[in-house]
Amino acid sequence: MDSVRSPEWPVAPLGGLAGNSAAARYGVPSGAGTASGRTGEPTAPPPPYRPPAGTGGGTPTGRSPSAPPIPVKILVAGGFGVGKTTTVGAISEIAPLTTEAEMTTAGIGVDDPGARSTKTTTTVAMDFGCVTIDRSLKLYLFGTPGQARFGFMWDDLARGALGALVVVDSSRLDDCFAAIDFFEQAGLPFVVGVNAFDGRLALELGEIRWALAIGDHVPLVQFDARDRLSVRDALLVVLDRALARATRDRRA
Repeated sequence: MDSVRSPEWPVAPLGGLAGNSAAARYGVPSGAGTASGRTGEPTAPPPPYRPPAGTGGGTPTGRSPSAPPIPVKILVAGGFGVGKTTTVGAISEIAPLTTEAEMTTAGIGVDDPGARSTKTTTTVAMDFGCVTIDRSLKLYLFGTPGQARFGFMWDDLARGALGALVVVDSSRLDDCFAAIDFFEQAGLPFVVGVNAFDGRLALELGEIRWALAIGDHVPLVQFDARDRLSVRDALLVVLDRALARATRDRRA
């Protein structure tokens, strides 16, 4: 990990700046449904993750039922304004730790969240949250900053992580290459999650895979960063990929 270069983000063009709330970010009124076809934010916690039959699910061998869950570090990464903070906040079972700062006119031409964004704050260090998968596993989520000047922090945040969810905005694919290159060079298992802004994508998943030159071995999923169940499903894909890598390395 120490030899991996931090992302070198391209200079962003001029863009609009305004409200970093989920309602403002996605253009829905407060209390409205979180995606197309939904009537509101889920109120009940999602059911616990159950491993597929035949994979040895349940309490791991040698662990007592009262043992604390195994901690697993997962990164939530991506370019500026793609929904990383929203992703961590949607799934965290604790009040997420955020390091949001107000964007100023000094950032115009440097920090561009996209022309349709109303974002006025930005992550200047990291986001942190956690979610318990079952009695034996707990995910600790670390959201990375997206701006070029904070790229040096990625090496430290990635240290000890078992996998990453790389969040992508389908209408701003140029901002996604640096994050994908970082994890390919690091050799860290990752999943590309395309955030469905306004409940839809600008491109089909197949077109996005081709445009980003993502290999078939890298999972590409669509999810909604505002929706707890949708974020959970994306993180479970990351977890499955990380566990597959760990199992393969142990057998080698």
